[in-house]
Parts: sequence; structure tokens; C-alpha cells
Amino acid sequence: KVRDPFLPVVVIIGLAVAAAAYYYWTTRERVETPPPKPAAPAETAPPAAEPEPEVRYPIDSISAGQEPEKETAPLPPLRESDETLRTAASELIGPETLVRFFNIRDIARRFVATVEELPRRKVGSRYNLLKPVPGKFAVSGKNDDISLSAVNYSRYTSLVVLAEAVPTDKLIRLYVRFYPLFQEDYRNLGYPKRYFNDRVVEAIDDLLAAPDIEGPIKLKQPKVMYEFADPALESLSAGQKMMIRMGPENARRVKAKLREIRSGLTAAKKVNDKKQ
Repeated sequence: KVRDPFLPVVVIIGLAVAAAAYYYWTTRERVETPPPKPAAPAETAPPAAEPEPEVRYPIDSISAGQEPEKETAPLPPLRESDETLRTAASELIGPETLVRFFNIRDIARRFVATVEELPRRKVGSRYNLLKPVPGKFAVSGKNDDISLSAVNYSRYTSLVVLAEAVPTDKLIRLYVRFYPLFQEDYRNLGYPKRYFNDRVVEAIDDLLAAPDIEGPIKLKQPKVMYEFADPALESLSAGQKMMIRMGPENARRVKAKLREIRSGLTAAKKVNDKKQ
């Protein structure tokens, strides 16, 4: 078995900062007049408000230059959004395909959590958006000489074909339409001041940075799960490991699609840069 591709453990790091104040005492010569009353302590200045993080890839003008959308119904409340999201996704890829590949409950939360966690070393399994790929994880060799089998790559082919078939412009229009739901859920996930589209681009960039590996990929099995024998590969993010496990050809095709999507999601950034 191998951890494939969404795994347990979300790490939360907290930082604590302490401040110390110093006082000094001065002596004065005694005089007959009474000493002056001690000055009232200075009012402590309120702590400076934490600055809002800069939005790198604003969503507002992503669709600039595209044909205007037909009038659509208002977005449902986040808690009641599953049916609307399922309908929109079914229109994009078909209802049977949707059920085959995706978990269709708590869709917004699954999408947001998956995006947030893919660049991490390990991710949780509670909110997986994608269902596990079919088939068994295939290896070659035995004992201490095992490697990732090329047979394993075909397990991902259907997903790759699906990704290539989805029109990028329609996908981005749907994303923009439902973005307020994703941003709201991102806040609820524990990131009240972060911008979700920035994290989407970060996740895409992390996947694009996955190394292209030709030839055998050595594995080891210290316990139940297989791991990459090369510590540099084993230290990669969960998303990058997934890219390696799907094989070099599949990874190239997925990266080509990701570049198209990234270009669309950063359109607003390009518009703003040209204005400056």
C-alpha cells in the first residue's frame, strides 16, 4: 500500500511573542519641600492592528474580456450550496462522471480543504474531493530492490483524460461565479484574513514544480506503506508526490492543463500590472 494521494495529519503551528518592560529608579537629594507626586503612568498605546495581507491575484477582473455571463440566480447560503454546485459540475462534466470521480457532499469544503492541503507534506482524509483512484498500487522487484512500476501510471489515465476534456474557460467562469462560497469557507476553515485564490495559485505552482523523473523510481517499505527511497522525493509535498506517482507522461499532460488554468486565474494580476 501507499499513501495515495490525500493523507492524514494537518499541522497547526502557533507562535507566541512576549514583551518585557524595564523601569528605573533615580535618587534625589532630600529637600524641605514635600516631594512631588509621582506622575500618572502613561497610557498604554493600543496594539497596532494587524495589516491585511496583500491580495496577489484578485478574482474581480479575472473574467475581464470574456463574454458577459447570462443572468444567474443568487448564490445559495454556503450550508445549502451542495445541490447548486452539483448541478453546475454535472453540466460541466456530466452527472455520471461527477459521481464516478468525486465525493459530492460538502463540495465547497472538500474543494477548499483539498486546495489548502495539497502543498503540505501530509494532508487529511476527512474532506477528500477526489475518490481514490481504482486499482492496486503496483511495484516492481522484491525484497530491498523495489521500484514504482509503470503499470501504476495507467490508474491515473482516466483522470488525466477528464482534466484535458474540461474546457478551461468554462471551468474558470464557474470558479469565479462560486468564488464567494469558496472564500467564505476558507475563512471558516481557519484563515479569516487570507485570500483563497492566492492559495489556489500557490497550490498550482507547487504541482508545477514537481520534478520530472524518467526511469525507475526506487521505493522502500519500512512498515506497511511504501515510501520513496530517495529522501529528497519523500520530503516533497503530497501534491508533488501524486504527480510523480502518476508517471512522467501523465504529469506532463496535467501540468499543461494546470498552466492554462493558472493563466486564467491570474488574469486580474496581469491586467493590474499593465496599468502600472
